[in-house]
Amino acid sequence: MRNIFPLIALAVLAGCVAKPVAPRPVAAPVVRPAVVPRPVPVASADWRDWAVTPGDWAYRQDQGGSTALFGTTGGNALLTLRCDSASATLYLSRQGSVVTPLTVRTSSVARSVPVQPTSPGPVGAPSYVATRLTARDPLLDAMVFSRGRFIVEQAGTTTLVVPAWAEIARVTEDCRR
Repeated sequence: MRNIFPLIALAVLAGCVAKPVAPRPVAAPVVRPAVVPRPVPVASADWRDWAVTPGDWAYRQDQGGSTALFGTTGGNALLTLRCDSASATLYLSRQGSVVTPLTVRTSSVARSVPVQPTSPGPVGAPSYVATRLTARDPLLDAMVFSRGRFIVEQAGTTTLVVPAWAEIARVTEDCRR
């Protein structure tokens, strides 16, 4: 019996040993797909296929005439067409201070017009350049009837691709009365 005692003691001692704890599973690292930059769309050679500049037209009337303003809501106008009723003159203005000619391209006409800086507004307001058009200028009709859009180009600035909406016609007609 003496030979069994050491075996029993070893068996009892073996029962006192803590159960081995399985290692916690380590979360596999999250493999994220590589970010592949989207290719920059190639601008079509035909401006009629270009994306329209973000913004909308807004029409306003005041004592001196009416104005159509194009730009984003809450932002400054990028392009304006203003009628001075007293002189039957329209002013096409573009935001910026570059005094190179504006080229207006419609589906039927492309014409460059000289610009001059406008009088400065309040401190911090953007500057504009403008050209003067008579109420019967055919360029106005070309803008109104352009197929969906027209563009305003100017060296040293971003080309504006502008929708040909009814606000342009309203201001033009206001000046022709």
